[in-house]
Amino acid sequence: MKYRSARLLSVIFLVLAVATSAAAQERRMVLSGEIASPAYEGWWPNDDGTFKLFFGYMNSNWEQEFDIDVGPQNYFSVVEAGELDDLSNDAYDFSQADRGQPTHFYPRRNPFLFTIDVPADFGEKELVWTLQSKASHLARAYGTLKADYRIDPQVISTEVGGAFGSLDERLRTNISPELTLEGEAFRSVRVGQPLDLAVTVIDPDNLPARSNRPPPSTPAQIYRPPQSIVASSGPGERFSWMVYRGPAKNASFMPVQMKTYTDTRVYANSAWSPPFTIPEPPENNRWAATVTFDQPGEYVLRGVASDGSMFTYQNVNVTVTR
Repeated sequence: MKYRSARLLSVIFLVLAVATSAAAQERRMVLSGEIASPAYEGWWPNDDGTFKLFFGYMNSNWEQEFDIDVGPQNYFSVVEAGELDDLSNDAYDFSQADRGQPTHFYPRRNPFLFTIDVPADFGEKELVWTLQSKASHLARAYGTLKADYRIDPQVISTEVGGAFGSLDERLRTNISPELTLEGEAFRSVRVGQPLDLAVTVIDPDNLPARSNRPPPSTPAQIYRPPQSIVASSGPGERFSWMVYRGPAKNASFMPVQMKTYTDTRVYANSAWSPPFTIPEPPENNRWAATVTFDQPGEYVLRGVASDGSMFTYQNVNVTVTR
């Protein structure tokens, strides 16, 4: 009887272990139904005495995207320390709500996506981003000037797995790419009419330098488990357009743009996805594309230039009419 009881307990533990393992594995690749949460990335001082705060987000889904307009479900607040620790406190104020945050949320981690400058006398105040991606879930990111949140270009590079996760001290002074837009930042176009987009991207310090490391080629190399906590990508100049505000499903880019978020699945057209190879810059470092919209509305496109470790952004506001 004791043997049967022990055997029964072993079977129960085995079933529970398998179920727990299956649930854990399932959560690692949830396509939809999960949430998006805002993220405060850190700050650094500006030359004029003000401070730059960096924000991004994490969409826990691998495929589901969200459109959340600036409003009671997507807003910023400037408050005293601790004032919005209680998530039930509503601090929506139309005059403060819009700080240039996205309204379209792609899957997975989108780090260091935008910045907000705060005055030199910001002190111990908090710049709080409130985001509600599901009716049952509200999340907040608290931007402060606490010393632990001070960052530099090397920290950014490390957090995004730049230069294959390099800790090269030279990255502390890495300079972001120079990004120049051709044409106006405010455009109008009709539904179905291609809109030309072109930028020039220059990496002034060529740091981190493009790598000659061959990309993974064998199945064992391509599908091997991650070797570090943070997904990594190779160094080298790159550029891509994304939809920053407005439904991305309504916009089609030609050529298809490399993903700007950390999709680590194989062949996912992402710099963090094996066996992706950072493309060589085009002639004269001029990146050209077209975008076509199939629905009218107001859209903001964001061009993202990167050297693999630091980022520079350029918005293009597009009014689409019938």
